[in-house]
Amino acid sequence: MTIATEYQYADLRPLMTRMTGDEKHDAAATSTLDVLWVLYDQVLSVAPDRVDDPERDRFLLSKGHGPMAYYAVLAAKGFLDPAELDRFGEFDSRLGFHPDRVLAPGVEISSGSLGHGLPLALGVSLGLRTRGLHRPRVVVLVGDAELDEGSNHEAIQVAGRWGLDRLTTVVVDNRSSSTGWPGGIADRFAREGWETRVADGRDHTALRQALTSTPTGRPLAVVAEVEHRGGTR
Repeated sequence: MTIATEYQYADLRPLMTRMTGDEKHDAAATSTLDVLWVLYDQVLSVAPDRVDDPERDRFLLSKGHGPMAYYAVLAAKGFLDPAELDRFGEFDSRLGFHPDRVLAPGVEISSGSLGHGLPLALGVSLGLRTRGLHRPRVVVLVGDAELDEGSNHEAIQVAGRWGLDRLTTVVVDNRSSSTGWPGGIADRFAREGWETRVADGRDHTALRQALTSTPTGRPLAVVAEVEHRGGTR
């Protein structure tokens, strides 16, 4: 069901305030807010009436804890009834503390365990290529500390070697990694054959340009730098 909506970016924070409880992970949510809005408002080819369309783009939220911003954007774009936000985290609510692809319309993966999203995006990209679907993009959003998980590095290596040019990884960098990355996060991807871009994670114009610039025939990594709030992975 498509839900009529005329929400804009300024409405997202009021929508988020409708979700209450102890498991909100506010910092994790607010760090992703601008990236999510730009993706759904200006980049992704998705719509509430096309959730099963084989030609749709796929967005995978790997940074799945603290999904308030994600739910707010889905409500703003008509995937969810905004009234559902009031029941966030309740026993019989579709909106859990981690997104559930079986319950929430428009959610492509059930996320929560950090480090799974990028390998899953790799598999989705390969699956689309095998099926001859070359137009859809696969975009996965990860946190900088999440890159500490080794499964990500295997996926980064394979995607670069196999030239998965419809795969994009957005890294929300709030400098919460426990070890950091010599040379920076973008350098880690570049060494494995990815196209890389760094943008201010609050600047919508910069984010859009980074996410939509001319394709290069390689997978794309966009590092979205946001303020450090600590402990948000």
